Amino acid sequence: MLRVSPKISDLFFSPGKPPLVEINGKLTPAGTTRVLMPEDTRRIAADLIGDNVDATDNLRKLGSCDVSYSLPGSNRFRVNIFMQRGTCAIVMRVIPGKVPDFESLNLPAELAKIVNLRNGIVLVTGPTGSGKSSTLAAIIDKINKEQFYHVLTIEDPIEFLHPHKNCIVHQRELHSDTPSFALALRAALRQAPKVILVGEMRDRETIEIAMEAAETGHLVMSTLHTIDASKTVERIVGVFPMAEQHTLRNRLSKSFRYIISQRLIPRKDGTGRVAAIEILKSTLRTREYVEKGEGDGKTLLDAMRVGSQDGMQHFDGEIERLIREGVLDLDTGLAYSTNPGNLQLELADFAAELADPLLETSAT
Repeated sequence: MLRVSPKISDLFFSPGKPPLVEINGKLTPAGTTRVLMPEDTRRIAADLIGDNVDATDNLRKLGSCDVSYSLPGSNRFRVNIFMQRGTCAIVMRVIPGKVPDFESLNLPAELAKIVNLRNGIVLVTGPTGSGKSSTLAAIIDKINKEQFYHVLTIEDPIEFLHPHKNCIVHQRELHSDTPSFALALRAALRQAPKVILVGEMRDRETIEIAMEAAETGHLVMSTLHTIDASKTVERIVGVFPMAEQHTLRNRLSKSFRYIISQRLIPRKDGTGRVAAIEILKSTLRTREYVEKGEGDGKTLLDAMRVGSQDGMQHFDGEIERLIREGVLDLDTGLAYSTNPGNLQLELADFAAELADPLLETSAT
């Protein structure tokens, strides 16, 4: 399956279909037309789970489980096995063998400043498959090269393997090394790390301990499944009861350093996908909006629109740039934008040139 293309992101095993792979966001047959039967996927699931008792219990009791899997000398995978219509289905996310770096991901230069932060919270958000793990891995790798820290990661499961460089990097996996993010994060406060990576902010307890860690001199990095920076703040605040939300906003406004949101968008030339990245940075203005809440003319999006001098950028501005540079198709860019109507107005001149290529020449 991996030989079909070097750009495979996921492998799929589903009863009633042959094995499929995802390439640049599209499902493609994996070289065989043999349809998988329920017994086939059950056997594949059993092989992937092996002797992982926790995964077996979760699959039986909860209907799904997460495991990691390695092919010696080849790739590692993040695996989710789940029940559907009484049968097993499997999705295997391909994890590149090499830890990505800033250059290979073409990340904004502003994000390199994270390496020099001494404390606070950095969040990378976006839908599943938007490249959050790769961005965090690149940041951790840069810290590993340039700083001399103890770095601790808590992941479900461990994805990129970070060798010790200038830093000591300890990686703990949920279920095999620790029963929960919250317990591992609480223990981390006694393990003298400078940097803590939490795979995901899943619940109130994890958020509370992460905030405590950031407030006590640690740099905490994590992910959330939210669509943009504004929704990320609302998601965190919304986890807490109404009576506690004002206090939480105050704490979050002081502890957050960056909220980075990502969307992977198909390129115009069909050669892959490009990341559109939104960056919300902690400034006097953004801290005020997080603490007091957004209002008319005082939104985090407004702050990002006028915050380019501080290194901020917003989705629609980045999508507009990519469309004008010919990286994205106009219709595709609009489909992935936050506000298609406003973006269409911003691109009115560009759309007119596309409709009438002689327009620009005659105007000249």
